Amino acid sequence: MNGTPDPEKLTVAIADVDEKAALEISQRMLEAGEDPAEVLEVCRRGMSVVGQRFESGKYFLSEMIMAAEIFNEILSMVRPRLRRIEEKPLGRIVLGTVQGDVHDIGKNIMIAMLEAERFQVIDLGVDVPPEKFIDAIKEYQPDVVGMSGLLTSAIESMKNTVESIRATGLTARIKIVIGGGRADEIAREYTGADAFADNAAKGVEIIKAMIVG
Repeated sequence: MNGTPDPEKLTVAIADVDEKAALEISQRMLEAGEDPAEVLEVCRRGMSVVGQRFESGKYFLSEMIMAAEIFNEILSMVRPRLRRIEEKPLGRIVLGTVQGDVHDIGKNIMIAMLEAERFQVIDLGVDVPPEKFIDAIKEYQPDVVGMSGLLTSAIESMKNTVESIRATGLTARIKIVIGGGRADEIAREYTGADAFADNAAKGVEIIKAMIVG
């Protein structure tokens, strides 16, 4: 691969979940002096296509996971070359898998896609008790709190967490979104959350609408 790297080829490589090509093109762009922020923007466009293909049924969870891994690899290459990852983030999100659930695939995909859309994400990890969400809200003052869970029992944990947060009065300026395979409108109503997402692509769009409009 000689000559000036073509950013559009990176978008296509990520959209096609071509790890080798995506990493190679990213490295060449950085070595050629391309603005690291522009490399992330190109990646964002590729991840957006991945999300669209997932929503349309062309891609499945395996492609989403792989795309997220590719993006994270590129992000690790870009981070050292940036003074700051984002001069002015579009918004701040606190995200974690609720207490009693240790599944993190959906959460990690969500984080990668949110970061690709230029949001700052505070990852609380898995099996997160309500108190840890509350402490993070006080410390980081996020725009949105996201709760992830795969198990049916996670819905009850989400409800307990939402109620605990609302009892503190911290929800005056934040929105709460629940996500996972069990999330639907009934679960949203039951938990008291502001919105739900049953896949990462939908979750990103909901959060973007909440913060950016």
